Amino acid sequence: MWKCPKCGRTFKNTSQGHYCGKAPETVDEYILAQDEEIRDRLQSIRSVLTRELPGAIEKISWSMPTYWKGHNIIHFAASKKHIGLYPGPEAVEAFSEKLEQAGCAYSKGSIRIPYTGELPLSLVAEIAAWCRDTENHA
Repeated sequence: MWKCPKCGRTFKNTSQGHYCGKAPETVDEYILAQDEEIRDRLQSIRSVLTRELPGAIEKISWSMPTYWKGHNIIHFAASKKHIGLYPGPEAVEAFSEKLEQAGCAYSKGSIRIPYTGELPLSLVAEIAAWCRDTENHA
């Protein structure tokens, strides 16, 4: 067992990544808690998701911004080296070629958008629309 020196929580894995302190209650709080240099990137993704997922409720789930409409549609979150986008495994599979072309790494259910380079906002919009239209669950 490993105990985080900052928050005191214990974990199975040594140096396990987690959110220390009080979890944010709103997406605004979440974005403001991130490093200044990535806030604009997060806000841009938020704007695209809000536009493409009308009627979805924006909330915090699993300590990250989430769009919900009867079920979780899509999540996004800041990580050390990338923004994680979590649309579910079916969406990742459907967009794997476009993700590779955009320089985004991916694995089952998750997409890693690097902090360097241009944000693939049109691809994020396309993925969100696909999730909306297919009622895909994150």
